[in-house]
Amino acid sequence: MSLTIHGLGTALPPHRLAQGDAATIAARVALPQQDPSPSRRRLLETLHRRTGVAMRHVVLEDLSGANSSPEQSFFGTNSPGTGERMRRYNQEAPPLALRAVRAALEQAQVPLERITHLVTVSCTGFRAPGVDLALMAALPLSAGVARTHVGFMGCHAALNGLRVAAGFTGADARACVLLCAVELCSLHLQYGWDGERIVANALFADGAAALVASGAGPAAAGAAPGLGRLIASGSLVVPDSSDAMSWAIEDHGFVMGLSPRVPDLIAQHLRPWLEGWLAAHQLTLEAIGCWAVHPGGPRILSAVTETLGLDPALIEPSRSVLRDCGNMSSPTLLFILERLRRSNAPGPCLAMAFGPGLCVEVALLA
Repeated sequence: MSLTIHGLGTALPPHRLAQGDAATIAARVALPQQDPSPSRRRLLETLHRRTGVAMRHVVLEDLSGANSSPEQSFFGTNSPGTGERMRRYNQEAPPLALRAVRAALEQAQVPLERITHLVTVSCTGFRAPGVDLALMAALPLSAGVARTHVGFMGCHAALNGLRVAAGFTGADARACVLLCAVELCSLHLQYGWDGERIVANALFADGAAALVASGAGPAAAGAAPGLGRLIASGSLVVPDSSDAMSWAIEDHGFVMGLSPRVPDLIAQHLRPWLEGWLAAHQLTLEAIGCWAVHPGGPRILSAVTETLGLDPALIEPSRSVLRDCGNMSSPTLLFILERLRRSNAPGPCLAMAFGPGLCVEVALLA
């Protein structure tokens, strides 16, 4: 594959949500006011402590503290409809995406007129014209830039976007791709006492990440970023797993389905497939220098660590992003990759994420 990442940038909303405050908000939307159920409240608090999340960033200021009253909150006594949630997405997503893009462009030192393709990634909001045209206008980019949107593919979608970018750079030596993933998961907080929705409420957060890539090698671009060259990518649809993870548009936002079977499915199917895929590239598990595993949750990270026989220290960058930022869906892997690059982690790097299907996406970088 002919793709080199020349710049990588990330952005978080300014409002911070401590996990203790998140548990209080979760109790407000999950438990009926007339029956607060102390045992269920304690269960919510325990679940939030066990997520591995300490802090999240959110676009809604009234989620950043536990003292906002239901009457003043976006998530008030009644659950907002999907239209209301999408109006807030349209307002908040473009400026967050723009911050990540500008950080990536600054690191890459690529002039705007060099950008030939724009790839946007998101599964938490839809509008046309959308984030892509907002970015083109704000930067600004040439009106002739080719646009592609990777939508509704979930947590692994940045890897899908990277594969799209590699298609462009491989087909045209002059191509220079700007990729941006932005997700506002907090806008899809769900009401009611439902186990899978409660888990999602406890994990997901907001964030954006962007990269600039071309087919030229690091030396030709005038920089040598670590873990910047895409070697290969791969995909697996796990058999008989379509009910294990889902993402659906409903009347009150987008709803996550996350079966407790997911870690078991990973334990059963991941290693044999990944060993075969690596062997096709003349590599073994032991040859991988660092790992960027999407932190879908602590049980998923544990399942990957155990089934692949990895030193837990190799998954620490994923755990630290989960702890500091929560699960931001598609941008999360790029946050992990940024930390690995910043620490000069050894290559090759295996990036991995799981999404609705149940699907596994991987990318090999050096």
